[in-house]
Amino acid sequence: MGGSGLLGLEVTRQARRAGQRVATTFHTRRPDGDAHHLDIRDRAAVIALVRAVEPAVVVNAAYLQADWATTADGGTHVALAAAATGARLVHVSSDAVFSGAAGRYDETAVPDPITPYGAAKAAAETAVKAITPAAVIARTSLIIGRGDSQHERQVHALAGGAPGALFTDDLRCPVDVGDLAAALLELASSPHAGVHHVAGAGAVSRHELGVLIARRDGLDESALPRALRAGSGLPGPADVRLDNTKTQALLTTRLRGAREFLASPLPVE
Repeated sequence: MGGSGLLGLEVTRQARRAGQRVATTFHTRRPDGDAHHLDIRDRAAVIALVRAVEPAVVVNAAYLQADWATTADGGTHVALAAAATGARLVHVSSDAVFSGAAGRYDETAVPDPITPYGAAKAAAETAVKAITPAAVIARTSLIIGRGDSQHERQVHALAGGAPGALFTDDLRCPVDVGDLAAALLELASSPHAGVHHVAGAGAVSRHELGVLIARRDGLDESALPRALRAGSGLPGPADVRLDNTKTQALLTTRLRGAREFLASPLPVE
């Protein structure tokens, strides 16, 4: 589910490269290959499609930050469809389920969201646990692509003089989209269940992340405006560091930190 997004496209690419038969879903942008139009908010349509395709594994990477029905209800519909067909479910969640009050969070931490999006993600997690206890709930952080994530686009815009700033007191554990997709596929083929933190090793501020992207892409890092989230009035947590120690010990896929995966130049297509 969510096959036309940054993560969905990478999961599809890696699975097909491994010789697996993959069917994806989309809502607005049709990806290449075997793709099915689906409104994840429609429970009957989700269940009907999963019954028709009969997948062994369902990876749900679909979300819409401003829409509870897509993120919370949609996650519930996918869990119901997986349970009805016996499919293995890997549900992608977010560090947005936490308030930031604790700073560091491992897999045992209880969600305490402070934004509507975080609440929707937490609700979806609750539904998945209740409906499909054997599912994997994979919490992740800022997903960095190979030039095409929203964070990279923002850095390029700011370096070019666009208004805005990057917070120096807003900490996350960014993950490379390739590492994340590989880890999700590895978890899908494993016997593991429950919550896993699939985020990059080590925390960076949004400003440091911007500097790392600028250095990789040959931009002027000194042109990136900096600011403090504290006092900005913007909603959302400032310090959410997902501890991936437990999950990393289960995986052969290495979840690199941003300082490592952004040290290499972009691959030439």
